[in-house]
Amino acid sequence: MEIFVRYLLVFLFGGFLCLPAQLLICKTRLTPARILTGYVVAGVVLGAVGVYKPLTNWFHSGARVPLTGFGAALAAGVKEAVDEKGLLGAFTGGVSAMAAGLTAAMMLSLICALVFRSKRIE
Repeated sequence: MEIFVRYLLVFLFGGFLCLPAQLLICKTRLTPARILTGYVVAGVVLGAVGVYKPLTNWFHSGARVPLTGFGAALAAGVKEAVDEKGLLGAFTGGVSAMAAGLTAAMMLSLICALVFRSKRIE
């Protein structure tokens, strides 16, 4: 039963994060790219002030997988790198922290591009 509750919390929190984005898409003229960028920036801010870490402890993947989780992980990587390397860490920490995820995204995109053919939309 405990695993069911955990999955339910993950699903509900992920949906809670998606709802405002869907409302913004439907009710405003904001482009999806601007909304997605806003989510990453919100994750960076929430991660930098320490609000996002408790959310990831409670909601697990429901908080880590969305773009806000990506932003929070960037902030955590920068903070850790600044503590170790000083100012240089502000430029390298985010990329170092997210290197595995970024590499996986690029490799899977390349595989999809090689396997599937694009169609011309008219």
